[in-house]
Amino acid sequence: MKKSFYDILKSHDWNEMTKSIYSKRDEDVEKALSKTSLNLEDFKALISPSAEKYLAQMIEKSMYLSQKRFGKTIQFYIPLYLSNSCNNNCVYCGFNHSNKFDRTILNTNQAIEEANVIKKMGFEHILLVTGEDSKNCGVNYLKDIMSELKKIFAHISIEVQPMETDEYMSLVKENLNTVYVYQETYREETYKSYHPKGKKSNFKYRLETPDRLGIAGVHKIGIGCLLGLEDWRTDSFCTAMHLDYLERNYWKTKYSLSFPRLRPHAGSFQPNHKTNQRNLVQLICAYRLFKESVEISLSTREEASFRDKMIKYGVTSYSAGSKTNPGGYTEDTNSLEQFSVDDSRTPEEIETAIKNTGYEVIWKDWDSFMQTL
Repeated sequence: MKKSFYDILKSHDWNEMTKSIYSKRDEDVEKALSKTSLNLEDFKALISPSAEKYLAQMIEKSMYLSQKRFGKTIQFYIPLYLSNSCNNNCVYCGFNHSNKFDRTILNTNQAIEEANVIKKMGFEHILLVTGEDSKNCGVNYLKDIMSELKKIFAHISIEVQPMETDEYMSLVKENLNTVYVYQETYREETYKSYHPKGKKSNFKYRLETPDRLGIAGVHKIGIGCLLGLEDWRTDSFCTAMHLDYLERNYWKTKYSLSFPRLRPHAGSFQPNHKTNQRNLVQLICAYRLFKESVEISLSTREEASFRDKMIKYGVTSYSAGSKTNPGGYTEDTNSLEQFSVDDSRTPEEIETAIKNTGYEVIWKDWDSFMQTL
């Protein structure tokens, strides 16, 4: 029987992985920078403290590899929050089930209204987001909405509760292209403290979700960890291991990485391990050197000036004009945001900033007919 990634992760001790990363020396970094094909030990070196003094070289190589693979382009997408109803008690999230506020779940007509506003902005790639409420926002709810939205958009992604393989297969029939599912942290011994109640508290089930996606034939899978819960270096190394495992086992699938950092929300949770912008630059460049073809996304959680700098450094997709509350695009200001948006510029303003760097915005690079090929 094939080992799952859970089995692989269990064979690694968290403290030993951390010690190994922090023990990397200058010669390990220089060796990694000299190679054209990197392994996981090379990735450790590139995210180690020793690599910080080599950041300029990492940026230069990341820029070269990104332009070689993707050209001077940035893909645009936008999230559409369908609900903030959630049965989990994630301590860091504004949608925490214990937080007392009126929950909002958009019906199909309301979702279409939101979609029409988004469409007028020029977007063709849409990300549907819900809280994790399988009873009220489960697969049938998503199918009903997606059956309408696929008439409007060329590309549909989702970030919702983990599902079973057959459920993902049914959504692929509604033109589902991409699924984002974040492990938040790969440290199992502390995972429960961040996710004390709800289905999300099942570490193994969540960790094996990308396997179910790969089996279901989903075109692209997005993974990542929530920066701020545990040491970003160790969690990111685990993410790299996970990516490497998925690429070897589901080689027909494309992959994407995201880098959510904890933002202000309803509640009082503060990051246990802060990740600054310089750390994030190092991490993004390390991933680009490790996996040349992986797509890298940077959301409006990050401030405008930082996102402008990152255009050339290895990022391939940006959200723009984002609202993180259900009904946000039709001026419903009463529903709660999941997190605060830092880059509040309009899509046109962000497009101008991208063009000013010599890059091109891609509004559409996918069409549903491609899934039949």
